[in-house]
Amino acid sequence: MFEQEENNEQQNRKRRAPLGGVRGSFLTGLVVIAPIGLTVWLVWTVIGWVDGFVLPFVPAKYHPQNFIGIDIHGVGVIFFLLFTLVIGWIAKGLIGRSFLSWAEGLVDRMPVVRSVYNGLKQLAETVLAQSESSFEQACLIEYPRKGIWAVAFVSTTTKGEVDRRIPREEPLISVFLPTTPNPTSGFLLFVPREEVILLDMSVEDAAKLVISAGLVYPNDKVQSGTPRVEKQPELLDH
Repeated sequence: MFEQEENNEQQNRKRRAPLGGVRGSFLTGLVVIAPIGLTVWLVWTVIGWVDGFVLPFVPAKYHPQNFIGIDIHGVGVIFFLLFTLVIGWIAKGLIGRSFLSWAEGLVDRMPVVRSVYNGLKQLAETVLAQSESSFEQACLIEYPRKGIWAVAFVSTTTKGEVDRRIPREEPLISVFLPTTPNPTSGFLLFVPREEVILLDMSVEDAAKLVISAGLVYPNDKVQSGTPRVEKQPELLDH
């Protein structure tokens, strides 16, 4: 009786083995195809959205179907890039800067429009502009209590009224503690310098670690047996 049950179990395993292989191959293929497919779909959708928004402002004689009889996807994106390049070039000049100053002064006199414009401008400068202010280094801090560590980003040394009013015996630094999986939100913390552990990984690798909720770790380039060198960004030396 027991031998018969063992034989039945072995037969069931043999039947499940091919199905398990098919399932594993399907999941592997899905892992490979899904990111590529979603990326292509997203890029195609954005291009179509830009085309639909920009092409109505382009004179009909410049549309590609008038030259080759085919509606080419992405022409609106090309016009948008050229237009943006020209606007940026003009804005760098004296006339462009003067016009922008006049326009922003006009917007500042409009209560509701002023708030919307300033908010969008700050967001655009933060996301797109080439700013000198950026996170210098990734670090570890104890949060939300002693013994629990969180990945954060060194912002700058604590300055101004905040630095004057916080009672402490050692210098403070400002760190940004992002949330998972959305690192654009988080907490600004003022931490004693001695309680911050600087990491060798880059800011980009630390951001990937936060976004993936700890699933994606960067390659550890520090060889075993090699003494670890603590990197000190210039802002911590002030």
